[in-house]
Amino acid sequence: MPSARQVAIQGERGSNSHMAAFKLAPDYEVLPCAVSTDVFAALLDGRAQCAVLPIENTLHGAVTEHYDLLLKNPVRIDAEGLLLIHHNLVAAPGVELSAIRTVLSHPVALNQCRRFLESFTQARALPFYDTAGSVKHIIAESLKDTAGLAPELAAEEYGANILLRGVEDHAQNFTRFHLIRRAEDPAPAVEPDKLSVAFALDHRPGTLVKALQALASAGVNLTRIESRPVPGQPWEYVFFVEFRFAGESTADAALTVLRSETRMVRELGRYKAAATTVTS
Repeated sequence: MPSARQVAIQGERGSNSHMAAFKLAPDYEVLPCAVSTDVFAALLDGRAQCAVLPIENTLHGAVTEHYDLLLKNPVRIDAEGLLLIHHNLVAAPGVELSAIRTVLSHPVALNQCRRFLESFTQARALPFYDTAGSVKHIIAESLKDTAGLAPELAAEEYGANILLRGVEDHAQNFTRFHLIRRAEDPAPAVEPDKLSVAFALDHRPGTLVKALQALASAGVNLTRIESRPVPGQPWEYVFFVEFRFAGESTADAALTVLRSETRMVRELGRYKAAATTVTS
């Protein structure tokens, strides 16, 4: 067991999740995990004391797998942060831009750089498991005709060179991250003003409208709603909502009225809404 406290992330050191972990868990050592299920496994078996995972991107939308894993596992959201995402074309030292024939990165990063990739006709784009992982792979294999799309931190982490900076399609490209801990762990000493909750409804006309009206009547501000299918129950859904509130008594009242209109409610976490942008 490592002696330092660990924060689990999906991806390699140098990734956007690594940068978010700097801000949300600055006193922890990063524990890279290949896939998101490994992040939750590391948290629940004690190898990590917390985890940082993306939940939503302003261009790509929701990270739906993470909604499913939040509901499936005994964990709690304790904080959130925003990260302004920059993608850079990164290659091994000494490699010139004219030599690049392949560009590797996570599929989401490739999608966020479509205009650049369409214009960069000398190279083909191929999906890879991680942004920073693409740079790690390029350096480890001494590839001279391949570049990765990755954060600046990845270039620093693996001794690579940035060929082009800021090749993302949109400057306003933000990802929202959650800091997650085990549900049994003590809650942080903060005054929360945001709540994430999952609920399920009977499959009857008007049930969703009634649930949302119940939240409105409780005086909370709904900021997000996401639906996810229930495995094995076609056309049945679990709804994930986030709302802002003033005072925990208001949040408690909202949950009480929500339970009166639903067949399942699970609180996923109360935390302080991100007030400032986390920049890279």
